[in-house]
Amino acid sequence: MRGSIHGSRWPMAEQGFWSRARRHPSFVVGGCMVALLILSALLSMLWSPYPVGDIDIPNKLALPSAAHWLGTDSLGRDIASLLLVGSQNSLLVGFIAVGIGLGAGVPLGLLAAARRGWVEELVMRAADFTFAFPALLSAIMLTAIYGPGLLVSIAAIGIFNIPVFARITRGAAQAVWSRDYTLAAHAAGKGPWRITFDHVLPNIVSVLIVQATIQFAIAILAEAALSYLGLGTQPPQASWGRMLNEAQSQMFQAPLLAVYPGVAIALAVLGLNLMGDGLRDLLDPRLARQR
Repeated sequence: MRGSIHGSRWPMAEQGFWSRARRHPSFVVGGCMVALLILSALLSMLWSPYPVGDIDIPNKLALPSAAHWLGTDSLGRDIASLLLVGSQNSLLVGFIAVGIGLGAGVPLGLLAAARRGWVEELVMRAADFTFAFPALLSAIMLTAIYGPGLLVSIAAIGIFNIPVFARITRGAAQAVWSRDYTLAAHAAGKGPWRITFDHVLPNIVSVLIVQATIQFAIAILAEAALSYLGLGTQPPQASWGRMLNEAQSQMFQAPLLAVYPGVAIALAVLGLNLMGDGLRDLLDPRLARQR
């Protein structure tokens, strides 16, 4: 019985995954864009053209040059340095917020699928209640208590991710619970948690991986929005959203100040969405055949 699902338990480990991945342009392009984002963040941890806190008023709003590759902002700070260091915040918020969603939402979804009845109802109603507090509203509430900052962004986005992953996990797990090999395992005397970890969870990993890439992209957008509104990353830390906010007053004098962080956000989100789309086709070939 167990041997019947070995082939689908861990799709990422299958032989030939990378050879098949090369035949999916969306995965290749998205993966390259995400890799570039990660490399930018790693590079900025070791080196950047200028410290992001360096203010040089005499050279404010300078055009791109050999000294400042993308020019400077209204305070004379180097735009390229701000973009590089800003990628750190985007990745940090994305990783932690998605981690919170996975760490809390997946166990709740598995619990709801394994323990039907009042347990499932309680978990799902709690998820519905949490959905009533989107990231922006949660950030405003947390800011009123703790003040604005990066941790507020992480907490607000992470809390919103919990019901998302709980619902996705519960739906996917229920589909697995109805399959013959799961019913056979139950008839053989296996307990619900043994079945969950032996059969259910391994078979929904691909769904969770794809959803994680989608939520990562949403987290980057949410962090930028919160920083733009002044609820997220605070000076002197660099943030793409705060760069957009600061560019508002210079829209007619230096429109490129808004273009650079806007393009960075768009490319990061596009890359994650393309990679997620490619992963969905790779990890569930049935979907690829239907498209």
